[in-house]
Parts: sequence; C-alpha cells; structure tokens
Amino acid sequence: MAHVIVIGAGLGGIPAAFDLRKHLPKSHRVTLIGARPYFEFTPSNPWIAVGWRTTAETRVTMQAPLDNKGIQWVVNTVTQIDAEHSKLELDDGKELHYDYLVIATGPRLAFEEVPGLGPDGFTQSVCSQDHSAQAWTRYQDFLKNPGPIIVGAAPGASCFGPAYETAMILDSDLRKRKLRDRVPMTYVTSEPYIGHMGLGGVGDSKGLMESELRERHIKWIANAKMTSVTANEMTVQELHEDGALKKEHKLPFAYSAVIPAFKGVDAVAAVPGLCNPRGFVLIDKHQRNPKYTNIFSVGVCVAIPPVEATPVATGAPKTGYMIESMVSATAANIVAEIAGKPAVAEATWNAICLADFGDTGAAFVALPQIPPRNVTWFKKGKWVHLAKVAFEKYFLRKVRTGSLTPIYETYVLKALGIVSLKRRAN
Repeated sequence: MAHVIVIGAGLGGIPAAFDLRKHLPKSHRVTLIGARPYFEFTPSNPWIAVGWRTTAETRVTMQAPLDNKGIQWVVNTVTQIDAEHSKLELDDGKELHYDYLVIATGPRLAFEEVPGLGPDGFTQSVCSQDHSAQAWTRYQDFLKNPGPIIVGAAPGASCFGPAYETAMILDSDLRKRKLRDRVPMTYVTSEPYIGHMGLGGVGDSKGLMESELRERHIKWIANAKMTSVTANEMTVQELHEDGALKKEHKLPFAYSAVIPAFKGVDAVAAVPGLCNPRGFVLIDKHQRNPKYTNIFSVGVCVAIPPVEATPVATGAPKTGYMIESMVSATAANIVAEIAGKPAVAEATWNAICLADFGDTGAAFVALPQIPPRNVTWFKKGKWVHLAKVAFEKYFLRKVRTGSLTPIYETYVLKALGIVSLKRRAN
C-alpha cells in the first residue's frame, strides 16, 4: 500500500488530491495537508479588495468534500521535509511518512525585498484572501478621502495578471462611485513594456493593454524598479533598455496595491538539492524532482526560468491552465509508478488566462507559453468578464461537490469558444 501526500490546498493541491484519489486503487492512501480548513479561490481576490465579493463567498470548507472522496484531510503546516527518509514534520510536532509527495504549496510572498512593501508596510496585496480583506478595509478608508493610487508589480514579480486586474477594477469601481475624477492613477511595473506579462508579450498585448490604460486615464511607468515605500510615497527607478538609470520618480499615493516577487516557502526551500536559489522546486519533464524522484511538484512553487532576460527582473507566470496540466501529468505519473510502470506523462507548457477589468476583460492564449508559439491569441471584451464570473461559480461548485479534477483547460477553452485552437496546436 502506497501513501501519497499532497502539501498545499490551493488551485494545484486540491485538484491533485482529487485526481490521485480518482485514479488510484482504494488500497492506497491519499492525504492532503493545508494550513487552513478551507479552500480559497485566489482569482476572486481583486474583487474582494473592492467589496464586490466577500471571503465567505469565495471559499469552501474542505472537510466534507474530502471525507466523501476518502481523502485524509490534515489542517496543519509542514515545518520540515526530510526528503532522505520520506517524512514530514508538522507544526504540532507530528510526523507523517510518505511514499510519494506532491508539493503544491504556492509561493512565499517576498515583500521584504522592497522596504515598506506589503500589508505590514504601506501597500496592499491581493495575493491571499486575508490580504484582500485588509485591502478592502483600507480602501473604505481611502474612499472617505480619495487621492492618488499606485498599482503595479515589484522587481522579480511573475504574476502580472492580478496587477492589471486590480488597476482596472479599481478604475471601474471608482467610476461607479463617481469618484474617479478625484483619483490620479499610475501603473508601475517591472515589465520591460506594458503587456509583456512575463511572457514576452502575447500577440498585440502591448498595443491592447496600452490602449486600455490610456482609455482609463491610467499613466504608466514600465521597466521600473521599486526601491522603497514610505507612508505616502513610492520611490521608483525607471531604467533604459540597457539597464542604465533613466529617471528616478518620487510618486505620492493615498492608496497602493502591489504584486511582490515570489520565493519558495521556507520548509521547501530548506531541503538540500530540492530547489533553485529562490526556493522553487526543480522538476524534470514529468514534474518529478531529479534528486528525490518520489517528490513531484505543481503550481507556482515550481521552478520555471524567465521567458527572456529583462532589465528589471521578471518571472514567468504559472496560469491556472498550466497548473492543471501539471496536476494531470503528476497524477498520471504517480499512478503509473505505483503500478510498476514508467512515468511518461508531461504537462503542456501552455498559457491561457482570463483577466477581469471590472466592466470588461482580456483573454490570452499562448501555445506554448515560451515563444516561438503555435498559437498566439489576445482579445478584449465584456464576454471575458462574464466568462470569469461563470468560471468562479463553476470551480467553487466543483470543489464543494468533491468533483474537481483538472477541468480548467476544457472549461476555459469552451468559454472562449476556441476549442479548435488546441486541436490545431497538437
């Protein structure tokens, strides 16, 4: 009998546990470890930050769905991974032994890399529900005394979609409140140009996103390195293409929300030979760590090199589409190895994303993620906003009913009406 443990109960860990349980014989155990008793639908966080959603509406208590599927649910934090002896130590001192381990912890948010950044400093975050709820509290104070807003992405950031979403959703919300005329907005990003997205651009994403910002009267500074933040001011170095300093900006703000750089969580990063210097898990084409071959990893915690070198550091994003392809490959390979067969499944390094802009949205498809590509597609419209709202409901329902196995790819492609793109790419 094999014991498979999944660490992390997010967009990667939940479907990984369900998929493993679905395909493994009942004689094998599947355990899921999460720091909290519920699942959070992270893509809803920008809506929480402006009061369009509550945390209760976008989370699911996991005990019943997991019990119904025969998955052991452990609400705890892993403090140490002993990869040599295949065991974990939990925060309460308990030890768990595994035959196979799936690391789906997500990232550690490296706010400390920019002095003054983050919810414990002077900027807000939409990287977790708690942060988004705090952002909503701070935003309500801001609405009583509006002023300049700065939204953006710090050096080393890799998750640019939520930064754009936050800027556009704030703009939409302020217009609804008839306050937009009192709020100058600036988008500050480590991307070398608007619409780069950590992907080297997708189609004419540069032109489309610049047009969107212009239409909303949002100024921008790209190729920008945030160096420090104080209570009402952000210091930003704007660089030339060769990395030389072009201009230093002192930007006043009354409210700011910034996506930080990511690192690996401490317990994972501390394992010798498991991770790269940033603490992201090294994997082969089968999602398996080269040194510890019974450890697999999926999601944001996986090491993926940047698409290209940029003057200010940027990372490659891991979209929901990509994460679920990692989950499918990981589950298939663990099931195969337990059955005495070789691991052969590989994830598709493709990117599909729905970015909500409050009253409209943008969708992009990059097959594969790293250029040159078989398919490049980028479109804007209100239908994207509607598709993302529909997908939020669909995903949460699947989690509540315990029927969530990797379905993101199929559903999003249907929502966009471009199933044929995948067929042409294969």
